[in-house]
Amino acid sequence: MTLYYLGSPYSKYPNGINAAFRDVAQLAARLLMKGYIVYSPIAHTHPIAIYGGINPLDHKIWLPFDQKMIVVCDAMIVARMDGWKDSFGIGEEIKMFEAAGKPIYDVDPATLEIIAREKNK
Repeated sequence: MTLYYLGSPYSKYPNGINAAFRDVAQLAARLLMKGYIVYSPIAHTHPIAIYGGINPLDHKIWLPFDQKMIVVCDAMIVARMDGWKDSFGIGEEIKMFEAAGKPIYDVDPATLEIIAREKNK
């Protein structure tokens, strides 16, 4: 069973971090219903940050956490949500998956079409 890491924009999401959380949680649920087992760092850690009083934008806290999750995930799915190209976090996650030689896919949030990403795209 493949475990997918679902990369999505957060701080660069046009409608803010709460909307990013909501929208990626909905996307993760839709993917789950299609049979994809996904871990979403935003859907899974946003509530921890908000209700735990942790800065949700502090990369010094979240990138090491993400690195540990990337080790256990088999592949990455990049959610092509507004702001994804400008996301520092997604860029770092992609670099980590590429360095590990793990596959990366792109997903269209509207259609759920998943396409294998060419290397260094």
